[in-house]
Amino acid sequence: MEYGIGAAIGAGVVLFLGFVMATARAGSFGNAVRGLTVAGRANADPAFNARLVALEGGAEVKPAAPPPPPKPSGAPLRMLAVLQAESRLVDFLLEDISGASDEQIGQAVREVHKKAQDALKRHAVIETILPGNEGDSTTVAAGFDPSAIRVVGNVAGAPPFTGAINHPGWKVRELKVAAPPAGADEFVLQPAEIQVA
Repeated sequence: MEYGIGAAIGAGVVLFLGFVMATARAGSFGNAVRGLTVAGRANADPAFNARLVALEGGAEVKPAAPPPPPKPSGAPLRMLAVLQAESRLVDFLLEDISGASDEQIGQAVREVHKKAQDALKRHAVIETILPGNEGDSTTVAAGFDPSAIRVVGNVAGAPPFTGAINHPGWKVRELKVAAPPAGADEFVLQPAEIQVA
């Protein structure tokens, strides 16, 4: 029994002396706590620990360059590539038509429209988000999806909102566009063509 009390008192004295020495070395109790915090972070964060080690050696630590941003997916461009291949839509939209007559533009639009509509219907299942037509009255219930329905005009308070349909919206239910061949750059909508004589 006496041995247990003596051991407990001895352990308490050792802890107290350790605390006093750590505080004396750090200069204050706050600095001792800060030192323990830094030591804990260095244990958990290897990059932080490496910077501490470099600072101890007197070397200047430069922050690591951030990794380059990942290349965005070209998957959304596949449909645009189909529309270019089958209707020359990109060619039409990027062509300067300021010098063309209304008749020439009308003729080009009719051809591009027919081919683009056919390609769109074959490669995508597209449906309206809201039933009804432009001008019809509709009610937007609470909990609506703001990415699918945008409420505009004199909007006050919380839903439900009642108003006229400006546009019923479009949503792709299914996209039937094949993935590009391995190694192909999805950002190429149409490769350049060279006619060799």
